[in-house]
Amino acid sequence: MPVTSQLLRGLPRTKVLASSLLPSQQHQSHLAPITQRPASRRPSHMWQSHQHSRRYQTATVLRSYILTPPQVNSILKANEYSFKVPEFDGKNVSSVMGFESNQLPANAPIEDRRSAATCLQTRGMLLGVFDGHAGCACAQALSERLFYYIAVSLLPHDTLCELEAAVESGRALSPILQWHKHPNDYFSREAQTLYFSSLRTYWQELIDLTSPGEVPDTREALLSAFKRLDNDISLEAQVGDPNAFLHYWVLRVAFSGATACVAHIDGSELFIANAGDARAVLGVQEEDGSFSAHTLSNDHNAQNEDEVTRIRGEHPPSERKTVIRQDRLLGLLMPFRAFGDVKFKWSIELQKRVLESGPDQLHENEHTKFIPPNYHTPPYLTAEPEITYHKLRPQDRFLVIGSDGLWETLHRQEVVRVVGEYLTGVHQRQPLKVGGYRVTLGQMQGLLEERKARVSSAFEDQNVATHLMRHAVGNNEFGTVDHERLSKMLSLPEELARMYRDDITIIIAQFNPHVIGAQRQEG
Repeated sequence: MPVTSQLLRGLPRTKVLASSLLPSQQHQSHLAPITQRPASRRPSHMWQSHQHSRRYQTATVLRSYILTPPQVNSILKANEYSFKVPEFDGKNVSSVMGFESNQLPANAPIEDRRSAATCLQTRGMLLGVFDGHAGCACAQALSERLFYYIAVSLLPHDTLCELEAAVESGRALSPILQWHKHPNDYFSREAQTLYFSSLRTYWQELIDLTSPGEVPDTREALLSAFKRLDNDISLEAQVGDPNAFLHYWVLRVAFSGATACVAHIDGSELFIANAGDARAVLGVQEEDGSFSAHTLSNDHNAQNEDEVTRIRGEHPPSERKTVIRQDRLLGLLMPFRAFGDVKFKWSIELQKRVLESGPDQLHENEHTKFIPPNYHTPPYLTAEPEITYHKLRPQDRFLVIGSDGLWETLHRQEVVRVVGEYLTGVHQRQPLKVGGYRVTLGQMQGLLEERKARVSSAFEDQNVATHLMRHAVGNNEFGTVDHERLSKMLSLPEELARMYRDDITIIIAQFNPHVIGAQRQEG
């Protein structure tokens, strides 16, 4: 079947509408038909400057190649990371035993980012997934900066004063965070001075707003950190920088966008701060040993009726039919909350003024020049997070945070089942489902043999996030990993991979039920 025939069944897999990206129908792929998934969230116009380079030559036939199992493993494991919380006197006193994460690109370069850190001045662990669109710049900035804003927001007044006094006198600062990073998770060194200056201004304002002895509320701290960082991203782009590289960088950050889903775990206290359509799901072990999914975040998109009502209520009745069109904000953007994306926040006059004074490279980007249609009463977009609180229980065994690329491929219950079975080594033998397909006895026998083989090879992956990713990309219509399908999906050329799936980023934290149970008893 021509690849385009499959793609034309629904919107293209872009976060912003890009109908002009469909390749010629003359190009065929040997990839078996794939179930169509919802379109993602990148704006169409931002790709227009790349259309010609992505148009396929009419004589080319796109072929998929069968990768060997070692080649598949090499791709899947390239970005995996594991962290185990240290034990003291042979005991783990933390409610978090550790976490494992992984990323699989569809875009080149990948637009997702991830972060994990332990708070050193206060308590708790921070885990976050950031899903970028219109480039990776905004997601990259969030991965470096947001946890610092959260950590500072959680500091008591007296500690903030000590921090400011140390900077004022030139003394060395005590570290605020201990980062847990994969070697591929980098920091942009050129921007660190600018980032620190903005962060310092923030904590100076917090000192003025708080009183001695005052201890921050976690919910308010998360809310404040999200909103303040988005405001700083906007302000830095408006002010610019004498350094030409930094001036261009802050504009790239502001004109691109990113969603964020962050967990703060302190003992049995779990907070999720979410802005966008990444998702946090809790894996709960039932009395019979099976696992159920408990969703801790809401997607901020057109499928969320509360979000649709909120956005329509923030704009005049005359815009009711235009503010959300084709399930997208102003007909363009899939997520209804995001950092950056000043094209949906600034007035038209401010956009033009900033662009006129910006570097020449910015003028070459069609996305930055484009004004969204029916743009009358900005801002249309916010980075204010929706915050969920959950008191951890001994049966709460793990937390999965994933970008929408994961949830588009696997249902949340399937995600929890795959992770739960991996962590416990116990496979729930559900009745074999074939989803309405007519199968022969021979095919049924093959499926049963696959199931048996899957049990024996469950621990092929040493990282649970990698194991889940293998299922997300390689699952067939019967819910089992098909090596041929997995191989073909991983060998798709760049210009096709994005049509079939999004970047996938996964963080899985495993909880210590004994510590959580003891903490609940003490409480």
